[in-house]
Amino acid sequence: MIGFCPLASGSKGNSIFVGTKNTRILIDAGISGTQLIQRLAQIDVDLDSIQAILITHEHDDHIKGLKFLAERKVKIPILTNAETAKGIFASLEVKLRFKIFTTGEAFEFGDLKIHPFSIPHDTLDPVAFTIEIDDLKLGFCADLGYATSLVKKQLEQCDYLYLESNHQVSMVHSSSRPEKLKGRILGRQGHLSNEDCGRLIAAVWHSKLKHVHLAHLSKECNTPEIALETVGNILQEKGCLAPLSIAHQEKISNPIFFDQSMGQRNPSEIHCALQGI
Repeated sequence: MIGFCPLASGSKGNSIFVGTKNTRILIDAGISGTQLIQRLAQIDVDLDSIQAILITHEHDDHIKGLKFLAERKVKIPILTNAETAKGIFASLEVKLRFKIFTTGEAFEFGDLKIHPFSIPHDTLDPVAFTIEIDDLKLGFCADLGYATSLVKKQLEQCDYLYLESNHQVSMVHSSSRPEKLKGRILGRQGHLSNEDCGRLIAAVWHSKLKHVHLAHLSKECNTPEIALETVGNILQEKGCLAPLSIAHQEKISNPIFFDQSMGQRNPSEIHCALQGI
């Protein structure tokens, strides 16, 4: 597949496939190995063809599939920053092939230009990514408490966005969740609400924005219908409409296909501030 496809999105596990003619990667591997294999097969991708896995942060719903890979001795390099690598090792206690990037510094992998940037979340050094493929720019940004000026700057001029639309604030307040958990979700290192997601899209909107996946929806404090309606209304009010769809938890989501000529340059090795540990 030449394009990208969310394989799973939510508190039970997260993973996204991104592929060109030369390069195939995952962003996060937070579902079981069996699910990973099955969902990749639905888009005609073999797990053994994956060349790297980018990791956003060390929470279990983003890394639990890595243990399966380690036990199968699948030698896919894990691209992450140093603090997250330490967190992954402490959590999984398995030997993985890490390649370390520096948060805030862009690097190349194959024909992808990848820019990891800081986001506010309650982990060691969480990041989101923009990925440039020829003249396309993709933005993948979830698990953040609020949209910082850096987040907005990095997501400017994206052709495609995958953004967190985790909860409806009123539903969090009325839920049966413990007050401490409610505070975490609503806090500045928690998760982005539907309203904040809509405002973020409006802030970075431009006329060539092609599609937005609303991601990491809470099962208890959100619904696809409420997320689409809330975000859609905000965008309509601000006159910056964009096609929206949901990134699902239990199944693959709408795949985005690129032109078949995308990424046909000669593949390069890993560049720029990547080192093994």
